Amino acid sequence: MDFMSLMTQGGAVSMIVALLLLAMSVASWVVILWKAWLLHRAGGDVARSTAAFWQSSSVEQAREKVTAFDREALVLPLIAATDIQASGTLASAGDKSQQLTRVLRDALHGVLHKLQFGQVLLATVGSTAPFVGLLGTVWGIYHALVGIASAGQITIDKVSGPVGEALIMTAAGLAVAIPAVLAYNVFGRYIGRIEADLEGFARDLRELLTHKG
Repeated sequence: MDFMSLMTQGGAVSMIVALLLLAMSVASWVVILWKAWLLHRAGGDVARSTAAFWQSSSVEQAREKVTAFDREALVLPLIAATDIQASGTLASAGDKSQQLTRVLRDALHGVLHKLQFGQVLLATVGSTAPFVGLLGTVWGIYHALVGIASAGQITIDKVSGPVGEALIMTAAGLAVAIPAVLAYNVFGRYIGRIEADLEGFARDLRELLTHKG
């Protein structure tokens, strides 16, 4: 008996659980592949962009150079945020150092949100998929035992088959959760490194423009 026949015998609940695990698996793998590609590009781009910035003779020239390297737009928003315009509002109140701190902080939050996107989904799949699979297992075992009991004669061979097949749901839940958990942890380390580089660049940029002004 294959997995599809197990879903059919388990009834609507088993079908829903199996489809939910399938959806969680597809969603997590889409995020895993996309974030692997994004973080691979982002790590190199941030290093090249910051190096190009500090090798430039002016902020305007640096912006042009960084544009060629910053494909994921992680460094450029920080540079663009430093174009402070006096508007007579509270946002422009305070000295230049305070204004730069504020605008760079907001720009950095936006960049980090882009890097963190998808992490919540991976964490959710990793933490809930085993329990979803366990729900399918419990229901499958219950459904199998009810069917066996209604058949009258109960033997080990009649119990072990349906119950063993119901346990597939637990294995499916773990198969969905494990890649999501591993990816979440690996990506978290990569994001932490990129975040540290961006925070350091934002801090150095603020110091440069504060003293320059």
